Amino acid sequence: MESSMGSGSIRRAAGALFRGVVSGAPAPTGTFTDVPITSAVHPTAAASGPVPAVRGGAGRTVTARYALTRTAAALAGTAVLLPPLLLAAPAHADEKPKDGKGGQHVPKAPAPPAEMSKVGGGLLGQAGTQVRLKAGAPKLPDDLTARSWIVSDAESGKVLASHNAHWQLPPASTLKMLFADTVLPKFPKNQKYTVKPADLAGMGDGSSLVGIKENLSYTVHDLWLGVFLRSGNDAVHTLSAMNGGTAKTVQEMQKQAEALNATDTHVVTPDGYDAPGQVSSAYDLSLFARAGLQNADFREYCSTASAQFPGEVKDGKRGSFGIQNTNRLLSGDYDVKPYPGIAGVKNGSTTNAGSTFTGVAQRGERKLLVTVMNPEKKEHNEAYKETAKLFDWGFAAADKVEPVGRLVGPKSEEGDARAGGAKLDGDKARAGMQDASGGSGGAWTALAITGGALVLLGGLALAVHRRWPLPELMRRRGGRH
Repeated sequence: MESSMGSGSIRRAAGALFRGVVSGAPAPTGTFTDVPITSAVHPTAAASGPVPAVRGGAGRTVTARYALTRTAAALAGTAVLLPPLLLAAPAHADEKPKDGKGGQHVPKAPAPPAEMSKVGGGLLGQAGTQVRLKAGAPKLPDDLTARSWIVSDAESGKVLASHNAHWQLPPASTLKMLFADTVLPKFPKNQKYTVKPADLAGMGDGSSLVGIKENLSYTVHDLWLGVFLRSGNDAVHTLSAMNGGTAKTVQEMQKQAEALNATDTHVVTPDGYDAPGQVSSAYDLSLFARAGLQNADFREYCSTASAQFPGEVKDGKRGSFGIQNTNRLLSGDYDVKPYPGIAGVKNGSTTNAGSTFTGVAQRGERKLLVTVMNPEKKEHNEAYKETAKLFDWGFAAADKVEPVGRLVGPKSEEGDARAGGAKLDGDKARAGMQDASGGSGGAWTALAITGGALVLLGGLALAVHRRWPLPELMRRRGGRH
């Protein structure tokens, strides 16, 4: 495992471990990119060059395009004592391996474990690409570089294709979907909360922020817009404070992951900021998205492209500023167009995680979920570009492939998936699983879940598709065509 890392990576890992031990807090091993931060830029940013300004918040936001880089040469000699998880961590974003011509070692790309979870089906636990094409099925795109990805039917849960689906990797801000699954149902959206200075303490250096100010009040609705549109760690920490604190929230998130049968996930921070030991998988992130989409408020927030956010008080009046969703398949960018039919869900980017994204989109009556984690190709918006390619493939291939597995339901419906309580892809009773109502045609019900419960009767599994209303925003964007 050591041979796959350069000495610089080992020194940085040692430094991260040292800082975490000394401070008693997660080490600032990761940074968020393409996200707003307050104008009080962390001093380490200066070492990486200029930080260009972007619109929003009356000039109070800038774009964070830097990486926190520190050297821990004093601990380099102790690298052999580092835990395997740290040794296996991806290189920092500022490390640019040379081509070897100058004699510098070129680190090998990390490889997925030989043994991974088989939750959802045995094929999903195998390394590499898993797909079962029927006659006439389109081939998968040949230029996918993500370390892990999965394409699934959002309603039935059928997995159409996957690549290292259960590889445990840093999730970045896509972990905020689990945060929302855990905390969002607890507070009414019109509840107001006055932010205390302590609520904003403990955020990692370079965190993405929406611009929350202490001693000002915000509605829960405001805070969730900050979480979903700007991936605001300040909004996450404020909601965590309302929920009893960060430690309590992390514990509840871990319990929620377990309740959803998301067995690859270990939660350390509520906002997804890089921390030793914090991992999830493309499979689990798809479970979090699918669970969240049962909630109408979750659907509203994750499908909102832009909104007004409360600003500071001047001359006795509360101002506001515009915020835009950093999900580029929803809001677009100079090199990425909004994807037709997109309705969320969440993106992320940190040093260790690279770029991560889970999206949901509809074409006709079909709804697909795609999760992409850490493309090796480091081009601008690459995660969105690969997601769009997988959406295109999935919509074209959905009826021309045999499922390679499925997204399991929560423990409350089908027990512990690891213990065999859930039937997997080899179960003939689930092969070609159909909607118990006779198909997916017709209007969607206004309920968050129609049926949705999995009933095990005499060993026969009867499944009902999960449905949710299409957000009005996505209807206006021409999602149904």
